[in-house]
Amino acid sequence: MHIANKVIVVTGGGSGIGRQLVLRLIEQGARVAAVDLKEDLLRETASLVQTHPERLSIHVLNVADRAAVEKLPEQVIAAHGAVDGIINNAGIIQPFVRVNDLPYEAIERVLNVNLYGVIYMTKAFLPFLLQRPEAHVVNVSSMGGFFPVPGQSVYGASKAAVKLMTEGLYAELLETNVHVTVVFPGATATSITQNSGVEISRPAATESSNSNFPQTSAEDAAQTIIDGMEANKFQVFIGKDSGMMNILYRLNPLRATRFMYSRMKDLLPKSS
Repeated sequence: MHIANKVIVVTGGGSGIGRQLVLRLIEQGARVAAVDLKEDLLRETASLVQTHPERLSIHVLNVADRAAVEKLPEQVIAAHGAVDGIINNAGIIQPFVRVNDLPYEAIERVLNVNLYGVIYMTKAFLPFLLQRPEAHVVNVSSMGGFFPVPGQSVYGASKAAVKLMTEGLYAELLETNVHVTVVFPGATATSITQNSGVEISRPAATESSNSNFPQTSAEDAAQTIIDGMEANKFQVFIGKDSGMMNILYRLNPLRATRFMYSRMKDLLPKSS
């Protein structure tokens, strides 16, 4: 789906990949509804729009709040006249600890944002997208959604669920006007750790900054997502690490799992 003159909703639009998606979509001719929990970050994103600021609307929203999400399509349509696509980019990581030491509060928070937020957004917008001549759903999973990262097991589980739900949705919508894409970012230079309220002595192997893996810039990640969207790709891998780990895990899951543990074990605190 070509994004010029389309209306696209971007969650997590206040920072990182989401912010760059907002800016690049507008630069490339789209109208954008930027969604984020933090109003100050959304306003920072809006201040960075160089041309056509009228193409942007901002919406302060917690994607884990189903009632609020259900009202969002009408708000977007009121601002832009229609809605043609959603990019479910918002996500958080967990504290970098073993499952045994992860409190239920943290588990529920990760699942509510990463999984239920995507489900709520998809369910809320899909009836409207099905009415459009052409539309698109893009869900951002993670390299951690197909490749186990010790210390991020629940985060990975949430992103694995996003992967399979999105791929199932693709199959369900094959004979409709709605395209579906799932995205797997590897290590990306974003502020996901801080935005997740997580303190880690050294960066973890997720989309956050990582010294063990080459990082993709948020700008490049956003453009890769847009390019994949316009090409109606089924899967989009961001960064050489994501593509490499996908191949390695398919060839030898056990070896791949042990390899990741060897790279990450020093980051894991001792189990209590």
